[in-house]
Amino acid sequence: MLEQIVDAVEHRTPEGIAAAVSRLIRAGALGAGDRLPTVRDVAAGLGVSPATVSNAWQALSGVGLIVSRGRAGSYVLQASTRWMPPHFGELAGSHVLSRLDLSTGTPDPELLPDLTAALTRLPTRADTASYLSSPVLPELELHLRASWPYPVSALTIVDGALDAISRSLETLVRFGDRVVVENPTFPPFLDLLDHLGAERVPVDLDAEGLRPDLLATALRSNPVAIILQPRAHNPTGVSMTSERMRELARVLRAHEHLGDPVVIEDDHSGEISSAAAHSLGSWIPQRVLHIRSYAKSHGPDLRIAALGGPEALLDRIVARRLLGPGWTSRMLQTILYELLTASSSVNAVHDARRIYQARQRLFSEALVARGFVHAPSDGINTWIPVGDEKAAVLTLAASGIRAAAGSSFAARPGSGQFLRVTAGRVTGDFESVAGSLAAAAEAG
Repeated sequence: MLEQIVDAVEHRTPEGIAAAVSRLIRAGALGAGDRLPTVRDVAAGLGVSPATVSNAWQALSGVGLIVSRGRAGSYVLQASTRWMPPHFGELAGSHVLSRLDLSTGTPDPELLPDLTAALTRLPTRADTASYLSSPVLPELELHLRASWPYPVSALTIVDGALDAISRSLETLVRFGDRVVVENPTFPPFLDLLDHLGAERVPVDLDAEGLRPDLLATALRSNPVAIILQPRAHNPTGVSMTSERMRELARVLRAHEHLGDPVVIEDDHSGEISSAAAHSLGSWIPQRVLHIRSYAKSHGPDLRIAALGGPEALLDRIVARRLLGPGWTSRMLQTILYELLTASSSVNAVHDARRIYQARQRLFSEALVARGFVHAPSDGINTWIPVGDEKAAVLTLAASGIRAAAGSSFAARPGSGQFLRVTAGRVTGDFESVAGSLAAAAEAG
């Protein structure tokens, strides 16, 4: 094993050594449970100081690839995410402890509204008059329709944005069908398409979102669906303008002779997004399924989202859910309604939106001061180009910071070297974090 590691090292720096061992682990050349050679043996084999190898081992430990057991040595960690879908599982390393975890893509828990008042509104028994009652609380539906970005013909409640995406795709997609996805995109979308046997058609983004010229090209492949994120795009933080939405609608109408793909819009950040809510439903409502999630704004563990669209499609989704979970708990719907209407929680979400926007601005300014070309992102995530992705992750880990590797979000291999950074979790010391990112971007 020592010879294998020595041969794999291209650069005899802590970052280079860690990157080489990382490649061996991910390729399966070093298996879970394997004991690594001692720091002194590796140092002697490479002709470097033990401190150099020790720093590499610390970086690998920081990203959860190896574990030190004191005098018993260091070992390759057993993967703990076998139950996760592949693309989703690539993000699971974010649970390794670090000084500052910017890899999670989750909101700051301190900025979520207090549930106390909403919980007092719950019924004392989890009862329902009939299994065939309307799946949506009438008062919640009225409130949602009033805030929807366009007049929608039908609306239902589901168990989070991914549940809405999954049920929409299962209704529309058959094995071998093509689906347009943004590049980069949210990794679970790729897992869902792989599960359905669908072929992804990646379309690149620019500073305003999905590129209309590349969408026009993709439509020639006759896709049955298009998945896009209209604002606070994960991972890039891009939000689409009304003008861009209008351009995309024009492209879709111009290619109707090739097919009529359904657009699935995932507005996952909803009320903490600083951009206005736009939807292609304003131009082509008969072909749009629009999702608004409340995980980022009101709490990931609420697992609740609204799905609106054409009645014919929504009826199929609601009917299928009746043969599974039936409906989303009306107790959860009551909590959501109270959170959306009570002044205390409305103010809390408004403050969270303002704070995230300020954090993104301060983070961007700190990056620009370090020589980066960067504009403030929307929502909680931002997208950072780096020279060598693996080296950047390991360099950040050595400084106690975690970020998500951009390759996990690539809908097309070879889409560049990036990190997704959850800037909304940076609460202070923006200059120091930006400095660590600058060093990571140059690593390797």
